[in-house]
Amino acid sequence: MALPKIKKTLPLTYPPIGYERREQLLEDINKDGTYLPKSILHEDLDRGFLDFVKDDLKTVVGGKIVKVVDILMTTQNWAQFTQTWDFNNIDKNVQPPIITTVRTPEVKYGSLPSLRYNIPNRKQYYYAAVPTWDGQRKGMDIYTIPQPVPVDIKYSVKIICNRMRELNKFNQIVIEKFASRQAYTQIKGHYIPITLDEISDESVMDVEKRRYYIQSYAFTLQGFLSDEEEYEVKPAISRSLMLVELDNRKKKVKKQKFPTNPDEIIMNVNFPIGTTAYTQTFEYTSNIKIIGSVNISSYEFYINGLYYGNNISQLPQSEIQINTNDVFTVNIIKTNNSLESIFNMISFIV
Repeated sequence: MALPKIKKTLPLTYPPIGYERREQLLEDINKDGTYLPKSILHEDLDRGFLDFVKDDLKTVVGGKIVKVVDILMTTQNWAQFTQTWDFNNIDKNVQPPIITTVRTPEVKYGSLPSLRYNIPNRKQYYYAAVPTWDGQRKGMDIYTIPQPVPVDIKYSVKIICNRMRELNKFNQIVIEKFASRQAYTQIKGHYIPITLDEISDESVMDVEKRRYYIQSYAFTLQGFLSDEEEYEVKPAISRSLMLVELDNRKKKVKKQKFPTNPDEIIMNVNFPIGTTAYTQTFEYTSNIKIIGSVNISSYEFYINGLYYGNNISQLPQSEIQINTNDVFTVNIIKTNNSLESIFNMISFIV
């Protein structure tokens, strides 16, 4: 009968789940105060895989940690880096066990299903709407980014050791880590999947040389490339703040005073030199009375083109009755043609 597992420590706080976990992931992505995601390029994916090997595939045997080369290796520079590693022996030779990472130079188009198919021409997609304020206007900026490009990067993690137990321990850690076929590493707030392709043995079996084991694990990192130089920020909506001050006090409305209509109008008609006729159309009914004249010997009146009389002040009826829209005409004979004449009348409005 197996003994139950005993917890050495009790957690005082529990990890966030649900909505709180999503908020935590969003804060990791937007870290350093930017509203746009960080760029993820080849060097970021390489750094993320090295951190995955160093942290998630950490191997401890006999109380000692198997040292991990914190740099990408290739077959061409193997001999060069063996002279500078900080875990060499006195003779500057590499002292196993060690774990190294080799990357395949070529990077192929990715096989990540969520990013494999896309609309062509690198279309910009909406990412976020960020409010803005410049002290006077409130607006909104629209952040757009193109869909990331998926890439597959091949890595080979090699463990070099003299004893089988280091080999078995590392193999156990890898098999358990990839029991569900893939594992994840966090790169700038994004979870990138890593799959285990194959395991191969590259051990040296030469009897004359020192025996050591080399076991190689092939991994595929299904990442994506996203360059922040392609992000766009465009203004969307601007609102202006306008303050209007109103007076709530009631104001008295002043009534407009119109002058009363006069009962009579004095008409002084001037006849310049060379003029002996005057015509006016009346818009009201009135009675006209002659009160005087200057430089006039005689005159004649016409109403609507019909002769009415002459020298009317000498007639028994000294007032002339004018109806609305009547055309009143005066023809005079001047005493001295070299001077202007004046004809004085009073119009009594009926």
